[in-house]
Order: sequence, then structure tokens, then C-alpha cells
Amino acid sequence: MRDKRTVEELSVEELERILAVKRRAERQSKLERMRRSGRTVEPTVPNGKQHPPKSVVLATAQASSRTAAPDAELAPRFVDAPDQPARHDPDRDRFWKSFVNQALLLVEIAAVVGLVYLGYNLVQSLGMLERETAEAQRMAEEQRSAALPTIAPTPVLRIDNVVLPGGHTPPNSPHGAQPNLNEIPANLQPIVQSQLFQPVINRPPQTDDTALRLIIPKLNLDQTVVQGADWEALKQGVGQLLNGVNPGDQSGNLVLNAHNDIYGELFRHLDQLEAGDQFQVQTRRAIYTYEIHGWEIVGPNDVHVLESTSDPTATLISCYPYMVNNKRIVVFASRVGST
Repeated sequence: MRDKRTVEELSVEELERILAVKRRAERQSKLERMRRSGRTVEPTVPNGKQHPPKSVVLATAQASSRTAAPDAELAPRFVDAPDQPARHDPDRDRFWKSFVNQALLLVEIAAVVGLVYLGYNLVQSLGMLERETAEAQRMAEEQRSAALPTIAPTPVLRIDNVVLPGGHTPPNSPHGAQPNLNEIPANLQPIVQSQLFQPVINRPPQTDDTALRLIIPKLNLDQTVVQGADWEALKQGVGQLLNGVNPGDQSGNLVLNAHNDIYGELFRHLDQLEAGDQFQVQTRRAIYTYEIHGWEIVGPNDVHVLESTSDPTATLISCYPYMVNNKRIVVFASRVGST
């Protein structure tokens, strides 16, 4: 069957074979012409037999690929043809490839181990540095603290340790109603003066046991209770001295204070109360009843009436007499029940 492939589809070896066939055919044709013209000499055949020349068969692409390797040595070679590349041994190639891969794997493992070792050393070094720094800071702080002089704490003087709350000048005085500094000893005025005029930013939060209302039926008084006995607190109503006592406590003196001639004159008629009269103090939890057992007039510095008691008691305080305010009226009561 005739091969219909184009020249571009043929390999170099096939082209060389075709060229050899063409040259041989050309030589045979030329030799035949010379024989017919009598210009050739016939060779002597020993056996009297002539062997016809073997025909050259053009191999197809499939056959050429199968026979290329065995006939490579028989193919014609040209002087200017490049040298054929040396054949490689597959087993040797596989050995070297495996050797290179294993060597690279060992290098990678060594690199990873080295990085881990370096990271571990870095972490250890950082930890040691932090410990040394902390120790140095601690020692420096100890040295600085040892060099500082020991300062004795300054005692805090509360105004209710000096004077009873609520003191003020009468509203008809030249400067009107204001805290009465003359009731405070002269040597203590610079200390407690700031407590008189400094506004309270935050008052204690209300709880279920905080006093909320004061009810005195005999005086027809029902008024809210504000935490604190300072000047601003008494502007709002009845003030409770911040001594840590609540109406429901089993002991302690609940001190309530209000003005008698300004800001509603809430405690103007405390002198009308008598022994046996009762009043109530209300919280979120209960209403506590107190019974009065007497009252007295004291000086503004008689702070002993604020002292704590072993029983649940209450003390009502206001300036006295009305529009004079150079004394205090103090009502004493004891808790008798709750609802």
C-alpha cells in the first residue's frame, strides 16, 4: 500500500531511507542504460547463477517506529549529520533520581529541626529576659520605697464630730440663712469648712433597708428622707446622718435632721412632741415605728447625742429656738415595732 503521508509528516530517518532508495534506484537505472549501450562488463558468477538484488521496502510509520531501534545502525549516515545522543540507562537514571530526592528530603528535615531548635531557644531567651526585667523592676521599686519617708496618715475629721448637723444663721440675719461657722471652734474651721460648702457628687445608693420616708402623725408631717445631713441634703427634705445605721438594724442610733425656719420648716414644731408619741420610718422592706420618750435642748457642740446605742433608737435634731438657732432641740425615741 502506498504511503500517502506528506514530507512534513515523515521523520528524519524515513527521509534518509527514501533518499537512499532513490539514490540506489538512480544508480540501477544508470547502470541499466550503460549495460544496454555496451559500456559495462558483466561480472563472472562462479555458480552460474545470478542473485537478483533485494528490493527495498518503504516502511510505514508504525513499522518504522517498531524497527527504528534495531535498524538504527544500518541506516545511512552523513558526514555533516550531528552525532546521535548517547543512550541512557533507565536503572541508573532511577537510582540517581531516588538518591537526589532522598538527599533533598534529609536537607528539608534538617532545616525544619534547625528552625524548631532556634524557635525554642528564642522563647527560652525571651522568658529569661522577662524574668530578669521583672526582678530588676521589683528591686528598683523596693529601693525607691525604702528611700521614701514614712508619712503618718492624716486623721479625717468629720464635721459631725465637732458640731451637730443643721446649724445655720437665721433667715432674717444680715447675710441671710447660711451655715454658721461660729459654731465651729476657730482652730478647726479650716479643716471642716470645705465639708460645709463642698457639694456632694454621689450619694449612697438606696437599698431595701434605706430610710425613705419619715411620718410624724402628730405634726402632720410626711416627708422623704435624703441620705446625708449636709447643707444640700437639708435643702431637699429630711436628712439622715451617714453613720451606717438603717431602720431595720438591731442596734444603732438613726439620726434624722431638718431645718426649723427655712426650706419648708419641717422640724419647726418638734417641741410639741411628748413622751409616748410615735412616728414611723418607711423603707422598701417595712415600716418601723418609734416611740418618743423625751427631748431636750443642747448646745451646737453636744455631739454626744449622736453616739451609737446598743438598742435600735432614733434621734430627731433641729435648730432652736425658732429664728434664733443658737441651740439644738433633740428628740429621743426607741423602736417599738414594724409592719
